[in-house]
Amino acid sequence: MSAATRHAPGLNDVPETMLWSLYHRATEARRADRVLADPDSVRIMEGLDYDFPGHFGVPGGALAGRAAQIDRCVVQWLEAHPDGLVVSLGEGLETQSRRVDNGRMRWLSVDLPEAIRLRELFLPPTERFRHLAMNALDPGWIAAVDTTGPVFVVAQGLLMYLEPEAVGRLFGAMAAGLAGAGLMFDTIPPWLSRLTLRGLHQTMAYRLPGMPWGIARDDIEPTMRRWCAAIGPIVMQPYRMPRGMPPGLDEFVTAAPFLRNQLPCLVQTRFL
Repeated sequence: MSAATRHAPGLNDVPETMLWSLYHRATEARRADRVLADPDSVRIMEGLDYDFPGHFGVPGGALAGRAAQIDRCVVQWLEAHPDGLVVSLGEGLETQSRRVDNGRMRWLSVDLPEAIRLRELFLPPTERFRHLAMNALDPGWIAAVDTTGPVFVVAQGLLMYLEPEAVGRLFGAMAAGLAGAGLMFDTIPPWLSRLTLRGLHQTMAYRLPGMPWGIARDDIEPTMRRWCAAIGPIVMQPYRMPRGMPPGLDEFVTAAPFLRNQLPCLVQTRFL
């Protein structure tokens, strides 16, 4: 695609991070040993006029591994609820809806207006794939969800950019308005949160936005239950780099309590 036909994203601050995760997924999808097949992400990245390597360096694949595990959980949920509705908060340029589509399910993407505008250049809405230009902290999106059938909410790469109190209020609002819905989200550890608040550069050209909400793995369940009593069983899903750790080291790190608490985490639960 020529530079003349490519689109300048025009994003900054937290919305610009959607390009970071897009870069991880598209780069991973191009590998012969990929853990994620994602031709739409490759297409979208090629359609953007943006210096991905200059901003984000060499991707290690962690964000692609995160997306692949969430895909597996959503597919499993759709096997039990093939006509269900998935609500993706802060979705940006994520193409998960196309990767897990069973031809029957419905999908609602909720994101800021500038994110939805860019998304619709590459992924126009349809009858089954709807877009809602709204801040995830605005309870109005909950009122827009069709709760006559099963609902599953995904918050991928979003909650760490919110203040902890705002995350608690969001969980409370979802519990009140989406009883019975499934929920999946990811977290970062406190040390990473502190680094971003002090100023963490991914490259010389790109500084990561601050991520106020960092939480240790062992603190996730008691914190969620303090915020919201109407929470069902909480399951920590595996979330690892596709490559990089020597054999056996990954298992050691995730088994050792202190080290495990220093890792990002994927959480799956449901509202009662």
